Amino acid sequence: MTQKKTLDRKTLFFYGLADMPIQMASIPVAAFIPNYYGQDLGLSIAAVGTIWLLTRLFDAVSDPLVGYLSDKTRTRWGRRKIWMVAAVPILWLSIYKLFMPSTPVTEAYLLGWLIALWTGWTMLFIPYYAWAAELSEDYNERTRITGWRAWIGMAANVISKVVPVLAIFLFDYGGTEETLLLVGLMTLILLPLTVGLTVSMVPEKKDYRTSKVALLPGIRLMMKNNPFKRLVAAFFINQLGSAISTALVVFYIRNVLGEQQSSILMLLVYYGFALLGIPFWISFSAKVSKHKTWCMALIGFGFFQMGYLFLGQGDFYYMLPITACTGFLGGTFWVIPNSMKADVIDIDRLKSGEDRTAWFFAVWSFTTKLALSIGASIALWLLAIVGFQPGTESTPEGLTGLTLLFVFGPATGFWLTAMIAWKYPLDKKTQTDLIRQLNESRKREVAN
Repeated sequence: MTQKKTLDRKTLFFYGLADMPIQMASIPVAAFIPNYYGQDLGLSIAAVGTIWLLTRLFDAVSDPLVGYLSDKTRTRWGRRKIWMVAAVPILWLSIYKLFMPSTPVTEAYLLGWLIALWTGWTMLFIPYYAWAAELSEDYNERTRITGWRAWIGMAANVISKVVPVLAIFLFDYGGTEETLLLVGLMTLILLPLTVGLTVSMVPEKKDYRTSKVALLPGIRLMMKNNPFKRLVAAFFINQLGSAISTALVVFYIRNVLGEQQSSILMLLVYYGFALLGIPFWISFSAKVSKHKTWCMALIGFGFFQMGYLFLGQGDFYYMLPITACTGFLGGTFWVIPNSMKADVIDIDRLKSGEDRTAWFFAVWSFTTKLALSIGASIALWLLAIVGFQPGTESTPEGLTGLTLLFVFGPATGFWLTAMIAWKYPLDKKTQTDLIRQLNESRKREVAN
């Protein structure tokens, strides 16, 4: 198959639109839902942490299954789009129920709707992200594709933070519940609109090779892909650190810094600077290499995270310069690893002779959600162990424990990630050689 090396901007724009509701909802789910259900709706913090972990047991089945079925799907609309469209009503209803619950709520309510949310998320995320790896085989073009998608998704993320911030400063309307309501409404409006535009405006290739390898042999073949295993391990720890930070940030702001309304402002600063950083990191990675770019950003992020150790009551606005630096560095998290995973799939294409992209993205999705849940669960369990109790007057020991967890949890995860990823073996030269071998293999098959 001959592909254009460079996709036109119209295709990139419409492809990126479907990431808007994903990014818009992801941070409130990770940062505000645990805090809201644990501190405002009265569920125990340990129970919320356990629920987050239990939902991963369901994902252990659903993620590989959706990836496997998506690769084997054959319709006149393609094999990715139909799954994305089917995900919309499931996601729409679960976001409505989680972001705007009717009180009182129970642990079963939170568990049930989180399972529904992650089911819809899996059906949208895995086919959508797998589609990106099939749009181009060029090393740098893949970074451009993921960069456009990440920038558009991040722009929606930033907009979803601007609206609650304006509501606070213009109308004195703010807080965790109010933020979830505003972001939830925006997500519900954008979800069907953006997914609809993506599936209707972006062509999906039809000359793929449907997977014939059975599920378990296919997994064994995947596990022989050493660069993929290294990348998954690095990304898992990266996401684990991010999950700890995200689960604790609202607790840190409300209890250590004493700011009850403006947590959303901190997130606006973080994601605003991440948005600014994405174009820079795309350009920088083309000169340095993807994995070295990622590693340098991880090391710098951990260094700046130390600044939060020196803040206390009333220091919320001193937090924002630190957040701006970590946000700019964190822009790599949305672009570089996603581009790298498209490269490791080329190894499988060469060895298996099939297009099993969604299988790999299913493992990636499960790894992401497992890390997000384990990280959040660990953070919330440790909070309970150190004596921090939300909704009550915190002890100095509890606040110190919260601060140490918020600072060293992410920093340690990011530094370990950099150590694993530093010797990642695929760069532009090796990936270009992989594509050359793939093309030669295709020509031989056509000739035969």
